[in-house]
Amino acid sequence: MIRLKDVEMEYDNGTQAIKGISLTIEDGEFVFLVGPSGSGKSTIIKLLTGEVEPSEGRIMINGFSVSNISERQLPLMRRTLGIIFQDFRLIEKKTVYDNLAFVMRAVGASNKEIRSRIEYVLRLVGLEDKINSYPTELSGGEQQRVAIARALVNNPSTIIADEPTGNLDPERSMELMELLVKINELGTTVVVVTHEKDLVDHFGKRVVTIDSGHVIGDGVGGYVGGNIHG
Repeated sequence: MIRLKDVEMEYDNGTQAIKGISLTIEDGEFVFLVGPSGSGKSTIIKLLTGEVEPSEGRIMINGFSVSNISERQLPLMRRTLGIIFQDFRLIEKKTVYDNLAFVMRAVGASNKEIRSRIEYVLRLVGLEDKINSYPTELSGGEQQRVAIARALVNNPSTIIADEPTGNLDPERSMELMELLVKINELGTTVVVVTHEKDLVDHFGKRVVTIDSGHVIGDGVGGYVGGNIHG
């Protein structure tokens, strides 16, 4: 579960990015987080991953209190999260297998566990035949699927996808979102930050709308409010 209670975030330069947000995302939910540029979406992602701490309020993520988390607990909290970035962030000189194995070795997985888990997640994202390929040999859509596999490989309870379709054409974007829905149906909580209004409307999931650091909409079915492109 993700819970934000009366959260405020003011940066050192005086910018108040988040203004008293309270929000709960239950285990197993699929949530779109939308809003114009500068609305506070990126700050929420940074708060959820522990990259920054809130100025006020409490954040609970999968049993961890982010507001006063210790240095020792932070890596444990982050293991409950799988993060998908818009720019993929794959290591070009490593194969698909080695990109995923790198993440698993960081948490002490055995070679047997690594092989078994990587084969499973690559089947899940439809890339089992690309296991020995390098990122430069893959299309943009395939690279993003590898990024999803990497986010899944340590079996997190929550996936956070930050503009995951930003570099993809509409057809690939739809395929990618359908894959995230499939992952959600297998029991993983999914939070997707996006500007893609058509995707949001198509899937009819819960939509949380942020504007000027406030939650201005929270409901199921489609985007509520003005232009999400800002």
